[in-house]
Amino acid sequence: MQRLFSTFPSGRPGIGLLLLRVSVAAALVLSFAWHQGIPVAAVAVSWLTCLALCTGYFTPIAAVVAFVLQGALLCLRFLSLEAGGVLLLDALALTLLGPGAYSLDARRFGRRVLDVYSVRES
Repeated sequence: MQRLFSTFPSGRPGIGLLLLRVSVAAALVLSFAWHQGIPVAAVAVSWLTCLALCTGYFTPIAAVVAFVLQGALLCLRFLSLEAGGVLLLDALALTLLGPGAYSLDARRFGRRVLDVYSVRES
């Protein structure tokens, strides 16, 4: 599972990734909330993806799902090319960057400290 994540930066970069996750989630939910005629299943998937992105749970997978959902809205002409393009780029950036230190993914799959000296003595 470690291969899905690059690093888990903390500090200002970690806060930036947190804000990026929240903005992708908010854009996803708002773009589904503004339009009528979207299937209930797609709206439910968007809400689950939003929850996963806000908490930072399986962030790369959730970002890919957000990318696919935004792409579907763009193809179905529910979003303009300008707005849809920016949302797609944000989701793609989040997929490539990872969740950051302030996420459930960092808690589950974050850095581990290995004390080499205690391993040699035993």
